[in-house]
Amino acid sequence: MSAPVWSVDPRTGKQREQVAVEATADEVDRVVSAAHAARGALADRTVRAALLRTAADLLDAARDVLVEAADAETALGPARLNGELARTTYQLRSFADVVDDGGFLDIRIDHADPAQTPPWPDLRRHKVPLGVVAVYAASNFPLAFSVPGGDTASALAAGCPVVVKAHPDHPVTSELAAATLRRAAERVGLPTELIGVVHGFDAGLDLVRHPLVAAAGFTGSIRGGRALFDAAAARPVPIPFHGELGSLNPVVVTEAAAAERAEQLGAGLAGSMTLGVGQFCTKPGFVLAPAGETGDRLVTALTDAVSNTDPGVLLDHRMRDAFLAGILERAELPEVKAPVTPGAGSEHTVSAGFLTVPARLLATEGPHDILLEECFGPVTVVARYDDDADITAVLSRLQGNLTATVQISAAEAEEADGRAAALLAELTPLAGRVLVNGWPTGVAVAPAQHHGGPYPATTSTSTSVGGTAAERWLRPVTYQDTPAALLPPELREDNPLGLPRRVDGVREQRSPDPTG
Repeated sequence: MSAPVWSVDPRTGKQREQVAVEATADEVDRVVSAAHAARGALADRTVRAALLRTAADLLDAARDVLVEAADAETALGPARLNGELARTTYQLRSFADVVDDGGFLDIRIDHADPAQTPPWPDLRRHKVPLGVVAVYAASNFPLAFSVPGGDTASALAAGCPVVVKAHPDHPVTSELAAATLRRAAERVGLPTELIGVVHGFDAGLDLVRHPLVAAAGFTGSIRGGRALFDAAAARPVPIPFHGELGSLNPVVVTEAAAAERAEQLGAGLAGSMTLGVGQFCTKPGFVLAPAGETGDRLVTALTDAVSNTDPGVLLDHRMRDAFLAGILERAELPEVKAPVTPGAGSEHTVSAGFLTVPARLLATEGPHDILLEECFGPVTVVARYDDDADITAVLSRLQGNLTATVQISAAEAEEADGRAAALLAELTPLAGRVLVNGWPTGVAVAPAQHHGGPYPATTSTSTSVGGTAAERWLRPVTYQDTPAALLPPELREDNPLGLPRRVDGVREQRSPDPTG
């Protein structure tokens, strides 16, 4: 018999209601097969765009119900969840705009040219959907990175059906969101089977192994993501696995920046590292700050700000236990201090804090290496450096990250060949987004955004946020010397769909023929 799936209140640890049962292998097969069979219905870009906009409208209309359910299951609070829903619907509408524009198809036409050596045939290239995409929902974003989130939106935009493995921390929210997406599909005349949801750990493995699943998107832990990544690679036909696994998000504060605004930096760091009870994937979990008086001022400001942060509820008690165990293991290391001790706030909450350590202890391999690993929750590590050599030594030991930040002074910002430029050069290989004088929490949904980074931040070079996220679910196809009548409309000479394209190396945009 399949195990029940319960909705649990993280504020009390008590079960709220049974939502579903864990999907068997046969049930996963049924959902995936139905999605695969319906995939042709997404061929029309106009209908795809309508689906995304209608889904956004219906999610907005269901705001009160969705926010109430998500808050009951995550304790993230109505203010945060209302903002997350706004981000989610904006994301859906943004992908509708991407679909309308058509540039994501990357159309390129090279006419036959016998003068080339060797001669060129007629070549016409565009991108086509991969097929059914498996999406693994995130714990910390029950909307924006879950059933109606960026992976789902970008896959549908690319023309791919979606089967979501719901996260066990918010099954009610997942089912409500899935039902809303299916209503949107029905409203625009699409099969509801294009959006599937399954529950259960084993179902997640069955999903990534299913022969009709063509790609997967994951947001979660290194351990869980790596297991799925390996399963995707071990299939008889391996598939792309776009996983976001973990990130320390290092911050470097220069001596000049600390001298200029230590108090401001301490307060800003506190706000960023405790945002959402430290459960953002872009939380600054490691900071290189100067030793000496300027660094002391920053630590004092950080102490004051973190001390005034109320205890909070983590997404589930398993995460709470892992956070407390991780803090204890780190705090017991030699020369590690806790100006504000993170730990248990009450039976169901945790209190924010931070640890300090001399940077020299992290410059080479040793027992302090755990301080260079992500600890999920409201804590950061401040490593105090003596000189630039300490910074370089520690940065050279960091793994890949989603973000890397440098805090510099106004004077350093004007020196094109100064220390700030050197630090940017050191940080760029470490992360997908490099910030100057900002904080990494908050990921704008914008065309130029990149939310990804070197492993283990992500398992690919793609982004999961922004319009180019749709590229993960497409593959290029070139037609050679193909008769005009047999070409897809996107590649025909007269450009009947008015799509942007490059013809013989020149960017071109034509409007559709008004005569049809």
